[in-house]
Amino acid sequence: MQPSGVITITTDFGHKGPFAAVMKGVIVGRFPEATVIDLAHDIPAQWPPEAGFWVSRAYKYFPRGTVHLAIVDPGVGTERDILLVEHDWHYFMAPDNGLLGQMLDGAPDAHVFKLDLCCFERLDLEEPSATFHGRDIFAPIAADLASGRTTPVSIGIPTYDWIPGWIDEPQVAKGKVTGVIITVDTFGNLISNIDRKLIENFKEPVAHIAGHQIPMFTTYGRAKPGDYLALINSFDVLEIAKAEDNAAEGLGSERGAPIVITDGYST
Repeated sequence: MQPSGVITITTDFGHKGPFAAVMKGVIVGRFPEATVIDLAHDIPAQWPPEAGFWVSRAYKYFPRGTVHLAIVDPGVGTERDILLVEHDWHYFMAPDNGLLGQMLDGAPDAHVFKLDLCCFERLDLEEPSATFHGRDIFAPIAADLASGRTTPVSIGIPTYDWIPGWIDEPQVAKGKVTGVIITVDTFGNLISNIDRKLIENFKEPVAHIAGHQIPMFTTYGRAKPGDYLALINSFDVLEIAKAEDNAAEGLGSERGAPIVITDGYST
């Protein structure tokens, strides 16, 4: 695979402090020609499923050979492994804590490796700190992958064993799909893990959440201001919105809330 020189970064670091910037500094210091793109830094602290959700749905919009670096790492400094993945002509790097589990479970063609810590000396890496592996391990190795100086094969140990995703796949029955809210965006829209294809044959899809039955529309402007609506968003998954308002606040729902889609209203 030909590296593109592009690196995306997804973390739960937020925008307080220099943490994300320091990682970028390490990357461009090691590979000045790198193009570093922030995918998201507002992942909820210690909530790997959301990071994995966004990485798995966003990576295809980047050039082949992009390195996708994702760090939501409550186990930093412990014995947890670091995964290196080749999948669909992209590289992925993340702690082995379920962050990539959902994607890997649906990607039988992926080549998965666990980082061999013996490679540090060969890559001229110093002993990492116990609390900032993003700076000391992930960033420099991402730079080397993006530059083509190394590959997962040369610094990893092949594995077929990784921590599974924290969130179950949607349950599908006749006329019914049960899923979960993965994230809430800045507008208060509740974004689920239910893909379009799971309900594309429903004649009258209706979302059930927090005691409400919510009809499906094609876009936000089709609903009256203040009304709830369900729609398939730009990442091809179902979300709940409130026209010109905040659905999460109105419904009192958040990440982890169950959601059911039925073909027609319940009586």
